[in-house]
Amino acid sequence: CGGDIEQFLETFDSGGIDLSTYRERMAREGVSVDTAGLRDGIIGMSLPNGVFVDCTANETVAGLYEDFLSNGISVVAANKCAASSDYDRYRSLKSIARNKGVKFLFETNVGAGLPVISTINALKNSGDCIEKIEAVMSGSLNYIFNVLSSEIPFSRAVRMAEEAGYSEPDPRVDLSGTDVVRKLVILSREAGCKVSQEDVEKRLFIPKDFFEGSLEEFWQRLPSLDAGFEEQRKALASEGKRWRFVARMDKGHYGVALETVGEEHPLYHLDGSNNIFLLTTERYRQYPMIIKGYGAGADVTAAGVFSDILNIANI
Repeated sequence: CGGDIEQFLETFDSGGIDLSTYRERMAREGVSVDTAGLRDGIIGMSLPNGVFVDCTANETVAGLYEDFLSNGISVVAANKCAASSDYDRYRSLKSIARNKGVKFLFETNVGAGLPVISTINALKNSGDCIEKIEAVMSGSLNYIFNVLSSEIPFSRAVRMAEEAGYSEPDPRVDLSGTDVVRKLVILSREAGCKVSQEDVEKRLFIPKDFFEGSLEEFWQRLPSLDAGFEEQRKALASEGKRWRFVARMDKGHYGVALETVGEEHPLYHLDGSNNIFLLTTERYRQYPMIIKGYGAGADVTAAGVFSDILNIANI
């Protein structure tokens, strides 16, 4: 709307929106609005105890957080852009929220609805020190390597992950390790480390040129990798091993890589799109704390977002 805030405010319903008729109502009463107009409209409403919820993966939307927090509006983000961006920006958003007495929560950035970030914060705030993080935290990649079989080639497994809604809209974000790098950066920062994405060593398991060009070209080329993956899969199966895409933070080193694990390893028994996090701390040194469960999917992610909202409401 280019800043038509009065019209925006007139169409905002503080009483809530009926989800059974929202499409018809949007077509009848909806107002086009850009992110600047959205920001000005929300701030202009001056609602007490306001919470802005961002379930996009959009950098421009994440760019609104500072203005919202500065104006006393809490932010709940499933969007990883802000928390994994420039370190100074991350720290600034946390500082603004603290100084303004509001909250900047992003539990679902990692592990969907699993209480990973809140657990790290609880440990750190109680005086513990996070020494090491070892995790499988890509629901889509874990799903892909779990369904891979002689009947389901690699390219089909990737497509299945996309169809099931486990992967990012562009699955290359998952396959390149970019999504896991972001998550590792976020967890490491919450553990107290000053780290950026550039500090994470990333070992690719797909040729680099597959991430160039259009998404359509990627899908066309992907089956050419099937034979190689099947040969390796059979060799691993004969040894009783499985693939896991592992993220690690350990003594100032940060890395993500496709690894093989045997039955004795905690990462071996991880079904479907589940995630697992092993937290080694001063208190949990000999036996790391383990958090395990659904790491992807709309339902658990929505539940995690709702939990953050209830946290802000102190319910």
